[in-house]
Amino acid sequence: MEKHHKFSIWYVLLGVWVVLIIHNYLVAVLAVEVIPYSRFLHLVKQGKVAEVAIGTNQIQGRLVDGEKGGKGKLFRTVRVDPEISRLLDEYNVTFKGEVESTFLRDLFSWLFPIFLFVGVWYFFMKRMTGQQPGFMSLGKNKARIYMEDDLNVTFDDVAGVDEAKQELQEIVEFLKNPSRFTELGGKLPKGVLLVGPPGTGKTLLAKAVAGESGVPFFSMSGSEFVEMFVGLGAARVRDLFVQAKQKAPCIIFVDELDALGKARGFGTLGGHDEREQTLNQLLVEMDGFDPTVGVILMAATNRPEILDPALLRPGRFDRNILVDRPDKKGREAILRVHLKQIKTVKNLDVERIAAMTPGMVGADLANLVNEAALLAVRRRKKRVSMKEFEEAVERVMAGLEKKNRLINEKERRIVAYHEMGHALVALSLPGTDPVRKISIIPRGIAALGYTMQVPTEDRFLMHKTELENRIATLLGGRAAEEIVFHDISTGAHNDLAKATDIARSMVKEYGMSEKVGHVYFARERTSRFLDTGVQGAQEYSEATAELIDREVRRIIDAQYEKAKRLLEEKRDVLDRGAAVLLEKEKMEGEELLSLLESAGSSGPEAAGA
Repeated sequence: MEKHHKFSIWYVLLGVWVVLIIHNYLVAVLAVEVIPYSRFLHLVKQGKVAEVAIGTNQIQGRLVDGEKGGKGKLFRTVRVDPEISRLLDEYNVTFKGEVESTFLRDLFSWLFPIFLFVGVWYFFMKRMTGQQPGFMSLGKNKARIYMEDDLNVTFDDVAGVDEAKQELQEIVEFLKNPSRFTELGGKLPKGVLLVGPPGTGKTLLAKAVAGESGVPFFSMSGSEFVEMFVGLGAARVRDLFVQAKQKAPCIIFVDELDALGKARGFGTLGGHDEREQTLNQLLVEMDGFDPTVGVILMAATNRPEILDPALLRPGRFDRNILVDRPDKKGREAILRVHLKQIKTVKNLDVERIAAMTPGMVGADLANLVNEAALLAVRRRKKRVSMKEFEEAVERVMAGLEKKNRLINEKERRIVAYHEMGHALVALSLPGTDPVRKISIIPRGIAALGYTMQVPTEDRFLMHKTELENRIATLLGGRAAEEIVFHDISTGAHNDLAKATDIARSMVKEYGMSEKVGHVYFARERTSRFLDTGVQGAQEYSEATAELIDREVRRIIDAQYEKAKRLLEEKRDVLDRGAAVLLEKEKMEGEELLSLLESAGSSGPEAAGA
C-alpha cells in the first residue's frame, strides 16, 4: 500500500544544523594556522617543529605533538630567509623543496558539506513529490495502486448484499480462470457499475472482488481526473489505462463516477470543457481495450440518473449492480461482521439490534458499533452490553443528550404533554410502529424531547389507513398541547413538516384522494438515492394545484381531529404519563402500555375496529 509522509520545515532545519556541525568539525581538524616568520624561527630553535615543506614564497609545516606523541598542528608562514636550510639542518629538522598540496583537503572540507546539504534537500523533495506532484508529473494518474499483498478484503468481510456478491462472483471467476469463458467465445462485461445509496458498501465490494481474485487494484475518484489545466484529465485517463494493461489482469475502480461521467451539456455554459474532454477520453479508452486482456473497469455512484447515456450503453458499463439498503436479515449479518472487532457480552441479542435500526446502511451500523464500544469504555466496562447498544441507537437517531440545558418548568410540562400525545396516539391506532421509549431530555440541535418508535419488521408497502394513522401520530403532540394548555407552541414545526409531506405524497403520488383521482402529479426527484426533495416545475393547472392543496389540508385536518378525540378520551392516562415523564424524564413503552391497561383504555386493535 502506498504510504505518504508529511513534509515538515523542521526536517530542513535539522539538515542545516547537521551540515554546520560537520563543517565546523572539518575546519577545526584540518585548519592551518598562519604564524609570523619570527615565531617560526623561535619554534625551530626550541625544537617544536617536526617537519616543513619549503616553497618559493612560503613555508608550511607541522609542529611536534609533545603530549600525545602524534602529529601536531599545521602551520604556514611567509618565507623570508633564503639560508633557512642551514638553520634547519643544525637543529635536525626534516625539510623538502616543495609545498604540500592542500587542494584535496580544501576541496573535501568545502564540497562535502555542500553535497550533504544538497542530498538532504533532494531527499525531502522526493518525499514532497509523493504528495505534491511536480510539473513533469501533471499528466500522470493519481490512482492508488493496491497490490495482491496489500488487499486483505474478501467477500467474508462484506455482508448484507448477497445479491450483489453473487453478481460479482462471475467477475472473480473470470479473473482467476479467463480461459473458461474464452473457450466458448464469451466476453466478460467491460464495465461494472455499482449503484446504491451512500454507505452501502460499494467501494468495499470492489476491493473484495480484487482481494478474492488476487489481482492489482487501481482506485481513483472521479473528481481526481478533472483539473483546471485543459487536457490533464484526458492525459490521466490514458496513463491509467496504459498502467492497467501493463499489470493485467487487474481492476480499475473509479469512485463517485458522477463527478466525471455527468451527461455532456448538463449544467455547463460552454459546449466544450475539461470535464467533457476527460469523459470523451474515457469513452474512447473503454471502446479500445480488449476484454480478453483481463482489465475490468468498475465504478460506483449514487446518482445514476445524471450519468451520460454513452457510458451506460452495452460495451461500456453494460452491467449495473444495485447495492441497496440492507433488510433486517442483512443488517444482522453486517452487525456480526463489525462485532468481531469488539468485545461483547455472550448473550448479546444481535437480532434485536437489527430490528432497532431500520433504514440504516453498513456505514451507519459500523458507526453504531463504534459508538457502543466508546460508551462501554467511558463506563470502564470490559465488554459491551445491550444497554450500550440501545443508548448508541438513541444517539445515532436522535442526537446527543444535553442534560445541562436548563429548561424552565412551564416548557418542561409542554414538552412532556407533547411527547405523551405522540405516544398515546401511536399506541391507540393500528398499523403504527410500537413505542419503545419516551424522553423529555433535549437531544441534538433543536429536539427538546422525542418519542422513539421501532418497527417490528421491514415494510415495503403502506396502506392508506396506515399513512393516515402516521399523520395522526405526528399531530398528536400538537393536539395534546391544545387540549391541556388551550394554546399551541412552536414545538410541532417538524411534526407538521413530516405530516404535510406524507399527505402531499398521498394526493400527488399515491392517488389516495377521491377528488383528485388516480393521477400521478409529482415529478421524479433529482436523485434516486439522495433524498434532496428537489422537484421540477409542476405540469398541471392552477385549478388542479388548488384542488391538491384543499385535499392535503382536508387529510391533515381530519387526522388532527382524530388525534384530538383520542387524547380527550384518554385524558387521565395523558396526565398520569406526563407526570411520570416530569419526574423520571424517561419512560419505556411498556410502562405506558401498563398505564393504558390499568385505566381500562382500548388498545390498537379495539381502536381500529
